[in-house]
Amino acid sequence: MIPGLDGLRAIAFLMIFGFHTDYFPFGWLGVQLFFVFSGYLITGILLRMKAKMPAREYFLKFYTRRFFRIFPLYYFYLFLILGLAMWGISASYKIKMMNVVVDQIGYAFLYVYNFFSAYRGFISSPFLDHLWSLSVEEQFYIFWPLLIFFVDEKYLKKLFLAGIIAGPVFRIVIFLIHQSGYIESFHVSEIPPIYTLPFSHVDAFALGAYITRFSIPNARKQLAYLSLGVPLLGFITQFAANGKFEPFLTLGYQDSLPDAYQFIWAYTLLNYWFVVLIYCVVHEKLFVRFLDWPPLRYLGKISYGLYIYHFPIVYFFPVNWFVDQIRALGISEGFVPLLILIASFTGTVLVASLSYYALEKPFLQMKDRFAPYSA
Repeated sequence: MIPGLDGLRAIAFLMIFGFHTDYFPFGWLGVQLFFVFSGYLITGILLRMKAKMPAREYFLKFYTRRFFRIFPLYYFYLFLILGLAMWGISASYKIKMMNVVVDQIGYAFLYVYNFFSAYRGFISSPFLDHLWSLSVEEQFYIFWPLLIFFVDEKYLKKLFLAGIIAGPVFRIVIFLIHQSGYIESFHVSEIPPIYTLPFSHVDAFALGAYITRFSIPNARKQLAYLSLGVPLLGFITQFAANGKFEPFLTLGYQDSLPDAYQFIWAYTLLNYWFVVLIYCVVHEKLFVRFLDWPPLRYLGKISYGLYIYHFPIVYFFPVNWFVDQIRALGISEGFVPLLILIASFTGTVLVASLSYYALEKPFLQMKDRFAPYSA
């Protein structure tokens, strides 16, 4: 593993966790970082495999390795929550919420939950909501290897640039189709279709892919300018749309980007910011000492499980019981939100760690046994 990358995975998850616990309103950007990250890692793997393997071995090994990496934990989680939902219905516990799980889990099983999230009849679920991004990732894993294999090396730059351009173009098209009312089953708001459909994130994967073969000039300077300019532009457009700089901790980019048509242009800008960050970590060794801090590396190693389990753990954290225990210990209630954050995070790490060693690691070893590949 390239130094610093596990730490970046951890940072992306911590942003998302902070968003779902209402501590980091900008934390939803962690999903975009994951998308760009996937574009970089998967494209690098595919290009190395293409250089060494014939077509049959290339596709067989890639999809076999993805199968052992992704499916065991994902489908274990789905069967687990389906069992919990069936138990909840039989025990008359939160029947409405459990019925939503039973009604919608089929879309997650088929990795099309992101398409369902754009549907007018979509109902939010703390068990399933976060799985839309994994559907986007899986759809990328299905189609991207085909493009990488069949596009000649000399046309890769054009392919990646076309993907970068296609992202905002697709978002404009989805917006116009929504506004026209041509697809009546679309969600009432244009935001969910634009945010969850895979076409909107082509530029994220393509930008990550770009730096596997091509350089970014003056990357450190660009990162410094972007780190100042991206939030500044966000605040300016936020003020232009709302007449105020609120909520301030969104850095000017509220989740799903509802202000000043940010949902059209801002994804590409944010994705570019993240790809420059990844480039600086990989090629300039920027922040590597911090990112290779052992706790961050460990969180990055188990980040898949952290993402899968964190949302229901955060949602169902026994707040009232926890507050009663805090009061019994005589601790000031001003510390309660912070203690809840620490306790829910600790619970997520424990569950993800157990899952990693008991479930994921054995299948990862099978991946190397049945589809060995050395970079």
